Amino acid sequence: MLLEVNGLKTEFFTKKGTVKAVRNISFGLAKGEILAIVGESGSGKSVTSLSVMGLIDYPGKIVGGEVVFKGKNLLKATKRELQKIRGDQISMIFQEPMTSLNPVQKIRDQLLESIKVHMKLSKKDALLRAIEVLKLVEIPSPKTRINDYPHQMSGGMRQRVMIAMALSCHPEILIADEPTTALDVTIQAQILDLLYDLRKKIGMAILLITHDLGVVAETADRIIVMYCGRIVEEALVKDLFATPRHPYTIGLLESIPKLNEDRKRLYMIKGVVPDPFSIPKGCSFSDRCEHCMEKCKHNVPALIQSGNQKVRCFLYGDALEEKNE
Repeated sequence: MLLEVNGLKTEFFTKKGTVKAVRNISFGLAKGEILAIVGESGSGKSVTSLSVMGLIDYPGKIVGGEVVFKGKNLLKATKRELQKIRGDQISMIFQEPMTSLNPVQKIRDQLLESIKVHMKLSKKDALLRAIEVLKLVEIPSPKTRINDYPHQMSGGMRQRVMIAMALSCHPEILIADEPTTALDVTIQAQILDLLYDLRKKIGMAILLITHDLGVVAETADRIIVMYCGRIVEEALVKDLFATPRHPYTIGLLESIPKLNEDRKRLYMIKGVVPDPFSIPKGCSFSDRCEHCMEKCKHNVPALIQSGNQKVRCFLYGDALEEKNE
């Protein structure tokens, strides 16, 4: 595996109490693979991606686990070592490009900053590299548009610039946190097609963070479903869509409108995601689950193998999660 996350735990310490945002999760990312992490807001998927990058700020803290990249545990790396890896070997794009790009700097200057830091190129070669990556992400007339300010570009174009910045130093892993959320449907499809094509062209692995299962179906190879900071299901995309196992995953898929069905109302998972300060004692999904048993209210099921999938549910076995989560 290119990236291995083992027993990762991230918590936020507030005046109101401790929020366990990521609770003992483990997964791997292979070279050239697109792995999607999905879940509702508050499930811990974005905190997971930030933890991998070592970007958790106070009052948050990574309190346990490993993030192993090419044999090195990034959680034990120095700030200097992390700075060399970020933006070079592992890059990240965020969901709102207008807040990530500096509004008073030209696109050229923002691209050159990263290239100069990591690639040690001359000013002329760095500019050629910046134009090259704009061309790679299919921005028209890159030699002209490189002199634009962010506000002179559409939302889709700004997102392509963010991808270009992330790709400027040939990263081995791209973490994309909700890369299409702020875009209309047509532009979303273009950005997803672009990511898929870039994976094929340059062979990088992609960790895709999203709440949209439609995005996953079109793009990813494998999928992790998170709920309240835990992984509740993990499978190849084709297996998960064909035979979802966890009641939460089934609910998410049932909520997607289908053209061949005539329903007056869409399916809704009952209840809401619990307050992070009052998560149910046993299975986090127990208070919303149609199959909830008495033991679900008191015990946390372990993530176990079920067919080709991994699932955290007592419907598929009686194994318990270790208490020291």
